[in-house]
Amino acid sequence: MYSADLTNMAIETTRKRCKLYGLKSNLSIQNAESMTYENEYFDHINCQGVIHHTPNTEKTVEEMARVLKTNGTAYISVYYKNFFLKNWNLIKPIGKFLSKVGASLKGRGREGIFAENDVNEITRLYDGDKNPIGKSYSKEEAIKLVEKYFYIEKVFLNFFPARSLPFKIPLFLHRFLSKNMGFMIHLSLRKK
Repeated sequence: MYSADLTNMAIETTRKRCKLYGLKSNLSIQNAESMTYENEYFDHINCQGVIHHTPNTEKTVEEMARVLKTNGTAYISVYYKNFFLKNWNLIKPIGKFLSKVGASLKGRGREGIFAENDVNEITRLYDGDKNPIGKSYSKEEAIKLVEKYFYIEKVFLNFFPARSLPFKIPLFLHRFLSKNMGFMIHLSLRKK
């Protein structure tokens, strides 16, 4: 197993988790836009919630295809431009109201996320105010991002951050929102 990240802190966190669970991994600092692995090195790549933070996401996808063997598989996820993000200009008064009654994402400078006017700032802030980049994609944009290099086997949504609401929602509603208005779009891919 190989694990890579841009920062030493992430590598050290991964090292500790691997040790905790008795796993072994070859860990290295890598820039997703220009990895040091050889061509067609991996059988599978799992990349959850990363490439939407890269300055050149298209280059990152190209680089993933380069290091993946022909017919190799990849499973990636990016932020999804769901109903809320697509329609933020219309629904932001609700967001501002929710912010006033206590809805927020705690920690990492995200407390005022629902009071934001700019949808791109919401996407950036979701992973914390130290995050310099955050992009979101429609289904069509996500497919266009990968289709040059990959066959698309499955696309689905999930992840609705119910913990950000100031009240508990029923599990069935949380599952419905996650499946239909999730904030992540997942793509199961096979390299062409």
